[in-house]
Amino acid sequence: MPRDNVVLQCTECKSRNYATTKNKKTTTERLEFRKFCRRCRRHTTHRETK
Repeated sequence: MPRDNVVLQCTECKSRNYATTKNKKTTTERLEFRKFCRRCRRHTTHRETK
């Protein structure tokens, strides 16, 4: 299956807050979203971890 589960990690406090899926065939680079971090208590950039 081309779809994989990935975990998103806050770039500031390094906590792993979100889980999502991505299509590996069409999206080869790492995902990056601006999402709310409960630990930082504000919107920060979250990147896909390995």
